[in-house]
Amino acid sequence: MAEHTLDPPLPAPKAADELNVKTGLPRPLGVHRRGDGVNFAVFSRHGTRVWLEFYDAIDDEAPTHRVELVARQHRTGDIWHIWVQDVPERQLYGYRVDGPYEPENGHRFNPYRLLIDPYAPAITHLDDWDFGKARGYDADSTNSLYEMARVNNAHVTPSCVVVDSRTGWEPTQPLRHPWSDTIIYETHVRGFTVHESAGVEHPGTYLGLTEKIPYLKELGVTTIELMPVHEFNEYEITRVNPLTGESMRNFWGYSPAAFMAPNAAYASMGNQGEQVEEFRAMVHAFHKADIEVLLDVVFNHTAEGNERGPTFSWRGLDNKLYYFLDENQAFYKDFTGTGNTLKTYHPVVHDLILDALRHWVVEMHVDGFRFDLASVLGRDEQGNLRTDPPLLERIAQDPVLGNVKMIAEAWDAAGAYQVGHFHKRRWSEWNGRFRDDVRRFWRGDKGLLGAFAERLTGSADLYERSGKGPESSINFVTAHDGFTLNDLVSYERKHNEGNGEFNRDGSDSNYSANYGIEGPTNDEAIQAVRTRQVKNFLATLFLSRGVPMLLHGDEFRRTQQGNNNAYCQDNEVGWMLWERREMHSDIHRFTKEIIAFRKRHPALQRMAFYQPEEVHWIGPDGESPRWDDPSARQLGMQVQQENGTLLMLLFNAADETVDFRIPDPPEDLDWYRAIDTMHDAPKDILAEGAEEPLNSIAAYSMGPRSTVVLVGRG
Repeated sequence: MAEHTLDPPLPAPKAADELNVKTGLPRPLGVHRRGDGVNFAVFSRHGTRVWLEFYDAIDDEAPTHRVELVARQHRTGDIWHIWVQDVPERQLYGYRVDGPYEPENGHRFNPYRLLIDPYAPAITHLDDWDFGKARGYDADSTNSLYEMARVNNAHVTPSCVVVDSRTGWEPTQPLRHPWSDTIIYETHVRGFTVHESAGVEHPGTYLGLTEKIPYLKELGVTTIELMPVHEFNEYEITRVNPLTGESMRNFWGYSPAAFMAPNAAYASMGNQGEQVEEFRAMVHAFHKADIEVLLDVVFNHTAEGNERGPTFSWRGLDNKLYYFLDENQAFYKDFTGTGNTLKTYHPVVHDLILDALRHWVVEMHVDGFRFDLASVLGRDEQGNLRTDPPLLERIAQDPVLGNVKMIAEAWDAAGAYQVGHFHKRRWSEWNGRFRDDVRRFWRGDKGLLGAFAERLTGSADLYERSGKGPESSINFVTAHDGFTLNDLVSYERKHNEGNGEFNRDGSDSNYSANYGIEGPTNDEAIQAVRTRQVKNFLATLFLSRGVPMLLHGDEFRRTQQGNNNAYCQDNEVGWMLWERREMHSDIHRFTKEIIAFRKRHPALQRMAFYQPEEVHWIGPDGESPRWDDPSARQLGMQVQQENGTLLMLLFNAADETVDFRIPDPPEDLDWYRAIDTMHDAPKDILAEGAEEPLNSIAAYSMGPRSTVVLVGRG
């Protein structure tokens, strides 16, 4: 079919001159400078015609140049490729692909849709990207899904950007902090600094985040984990907030539009390649401060959604190959809860994911990844979980990725829950059991003593049988997905009405408590309990073996007003409100000090499970804990440190005072109180050298719902 037979025809190119082109090379995919030109290569197995288009401006309806990649000259196998001379830096480009439009057979090619290169290093930012105008089907037709839309959408679709991979990059050596030293801080680039109270020059941007490096260093953080920074469409949500009437946005970004392109909306310098430079500058600044950068990556689905979603990249390039399709191939299998699932068992998708990971490591110098809904990556052709998934093995064994941190969210939306047995030792995991057991213990639930002890000691019950150690357990009490720490002790139920989903979204299993009143209160007694519980959770997190992860803002009781799924709340519900640092300076101080305490005591950091001679368990009577008593809510743990000193960790989750009998230390040691969450600041946690001697008392009076840590030293 010749180009002029398209009905209606595409807009004619604006430039009269022709491009100087050559055949080009099929590898590597994406855009790469070769000599005085650029090589373009893109995958499409079932496409029959491919065009490359260049644009002058973001909102141009017609390209400056359009060149067809004739198959006999520009196709090798399933790769379409071309070399173009004198392509300037930051040239805008995109693809069109023709082929069968047969949704019932899994094909959705539409040459009227400008397509994003899956390997694009950057794409332009649109202030009003309308997915409705990117649908590949005719929404006005009575047989809409099966009728192709025939309206050009180039002027309302982002363009890809040619970016020199080495421009402005100061190379640095990877930090490679050992897991034993790692303190992870999960945060959101925009949400961390966008509020005026952040006091930064570049709010809500990569540069704004770097302005807070001194704050993170003072807190004791070694590693930041950034919620998605790949390109996504913040305007894809069309609902309004029923409480405020404001339009909602995709705030979190778990809906990728391009796997290798940093989000241009987070750049202060511009959105036509400048975002790449600014992201690199951010990473470089963090590395200079000795802080690692991890990325939360989403390879389980894309923003193209289900059969009613837009066509802007993978769907238009080769829908049948990239996505899990139903038996009726006009529809999609959904293991992610988002409308589609990437066909992660397919070798071509394997290559795309691995190339994306290598890109972020080699070109952007990130230090590791957290994989969203990672269990999806292990599903086979039928959607069943494999025991030894090839993709996970390839990631684990890839030589380029050999020293980067790999963290799995070891579950998905289709029922998989693999915490404790997600692949091999190379992978660490978000330990959802730690979160749930610790929450339930401190809430006062029955029968949690043994589980709480397992979480304190690195979760050997989950990891030891598979040859893993505590480094496999990423310990957390809260994360972006769920209540904040403040809300965990302030709300008994979720309050997601503002999301516009009738409070049906978000988990109902929060294991939270409000201690008398739902939400904010001026009741001093309730506030005292909540403050104490926040400290108990923080103490448990940083006293436990494994790798601790702190959610941003928990160090000064950030609240989401009871919303446990703030994915669409690009407002004060989702943002860091920095004035709370002064309002809750006691919690900020406690967090900083408990992190410092952990760093001073290597026994808490070791990435090996405790040996019997290292730990001694006691109950409040000084004897063995009542492991089989479901009503038991007190636990003592004595830890022998390599330097001969002792730690005594005491936990009372009951709502009553208990006299905890303390064993006598060796003759050359005395007990000193370092932490007691029953006390107000600054007595709640004492700096090194300022610990208070106990003067040989036989029992310690522990307040209700409190944590006590004693240090045995000479």
